[in-house]
Amino acid sequence: VQLQASGGGLVQPGGSLRLSCATSGFTFSRYAIGWFRQAPGKAREWVSCISNKDGSTLYAESAKGRFTISEDSAKNTVFLQMNALKPEDTAVYSCAVRYGYCHTAAMDYWGEGTLVTVSS
Repeated sequence: VQLQASGGGLVQPGGSLRLSCATSGFTFSRYAIGWFRQAPGKAREWVSCISNKDGSTLYAESAKGRFTISEDSAKNTVFLQMNALKPEDTAVYSCAVRYGYCHTAAMDYWGEGTLVTVSS
């Protein structure tokens, strides 16, 4: 299983970024894919998840209304569109997968992260 997050960078407050998670090595249609983030000195935080088992999408309260998770099943890739970014969104964002349905912590495989910095 391989997971590669990309799309991070430096953005001003109020700006947008689109993260991508390219996946391979498993049956995409049977797994849920989640986004997590970890800010410096803080614990890892679940952000969002999409389940290919039932098509459901879930968001942490901090992401609701600003972030949108989506996927391109033909490319086995999941996206996280992040709008109205705030300095507190600064973190390393990683994607992870779990067989079946979404979970906010217990994932089967983890990928490397991409750094998002929100600063003026």
